[in-house]
Amino acid sequence: MHPYLPHTEADIAAMLHSCGAETLDDLYADVPPSLRLKEPYRLPDAMSEPELERFFACIAHQNHERIIFAGGGFYHHYTPAAVTAMTSRSEFLTAYTPYQPEISQGTLQYIFEYQSMMCSLTGLDVSNASMYDGASATAEAMIMAVAVSRRKRRVLISATVAEAVAQVAATYAFGAGITLEVIPEHAGSTDRESLAQMLGAGDVAGVIVASPNRFGIIEDYSGLADMCHAAKSLLIMNCHASTLGVLRSPAEWGADIACGEAQSLGMPLNYGGPYLGYLCCTKSLMRKMPGRIVGATVDSEGRRAFVLTLQAREQHIRRQKATSNICSNQGIMTLHVAAYLSLMGAEGLRRVNELSYRAAHTLAERLCATGKVRMRYLDSPYLNEFVVETVEPLDADTMLGALDVEGILGGIRLSDNAVLIAATEMCSPADIERYVKTIEKL
Repeated sequence: MHPYLPHTEADIAAMLHSCGAETLDDLYADVPPSLRLKEPYRLPDAMSEPELERFFACIAHQNHERIIFAGGGFYHHYTPAAVTAMTSRSEFLTAYTPYQPEISQGTLQYIFEYQSMMCSLTGLDVSNASMYDGASATAEAMIMAVAVSRRKRRVLISATVAEAVAQVAATYAFGAGITLEVIPEHAGSTDRESLAQMLGAGDVAGVIVASPNRFGIIEDYSGLADMCHAAKSLLIMNCHASTLGVLRSPAEWGADIACGEAQSLGMPLNYGGPYLGYLCCTKSLMRKMPGRIVGATVDSEGRRAFVLTLQAREQHIRRQKATSNICSNQGIMTLHVAAYLSLMGAEGLRRVNELSYRAAHTLAERLCATGKVRMRYLDSPYLNEFVVETVEPLDADTMLGALDVEGILGGIRLSDNAVLIAATEMCSPADIERYVKTIEKL
């Protein structure tokens, strides 16, 4: 049945005997019959290599490409060709888990470089390697805050944090016995008065805020760290990684932990992943950090070498006592970010954000000039993402539907009359013109 599997009938029989099962089907006894495949996979006959290439080319041509003006935490940035070349080199793609440094120097080096650059972006002392995505990284930051406080099991999260991130954090909180409460928003920003009242209870382990937030607004967090620390709470900031090239860093805001999605560092959009969650913190918190930390040293001959510097043994041996069960990392994505940042540098990252800012603000101004939409948060600063409200009789579904017909992914529907729109350096003047002309016709 499975000609590519090396197990003989005797091998399978021995394994089944060890499992206490009579047939392979017994291994799936817990799977409801309604969920089991009842017929063979519908696979075509064997093909030659040219035939296979043509087959998949035909499938690929069924995709409908769109001009992307949607964000919501994941953005269409350019991936330099050199990144793809570097991520395919065998020196880096050693498949072995890097417990034995003598055979894992490529893996250890790019993790070390990744950590160094993420510390530079966030301004914090330590970076791990790494989390699965920005949402799970934020949830792990929440668990860190509770682990540090020991007796406090209440965490506050701003309503301006992305909804998907908040939902994942809530799922983790439920399983960990953490109470996660939402700080209300006012005019698109975290309500400071409500936050002060909630901190006043004195049992808050951490506070989670976003920059930019779910509406694209760049919130002013002056004094927020002092508020949290006065209540003996940690400040956790969820930040879009690329924007750290131009916005104030979490360390400058006084944050204890920075976390978020690193997809904006040149990773292509790909049906939801794989992406990369980053997690950085102050030195005093690093022993509560999940994942691994790679350090640089010298070998017996004085040559530079890389080793695993810190990883909690409980994550592998005494897992019931571990702060987190994350013990692997998104290796290929970590390499991707390291390659992207090393090629772009500080100036390149700034340029990407400047172009994104210019495209977003140009689009916003021109859309409002049509009279079909207006800015929802008129006086709030934004970088490359903003919310518009449609003017009656136009609604969000009609607006996005018309753009889709023109081959444009026009944004994310927030409500019947609100759309979240993003622009990056990939949005050309011609793309913006096409977007505006489509709205003018409605």
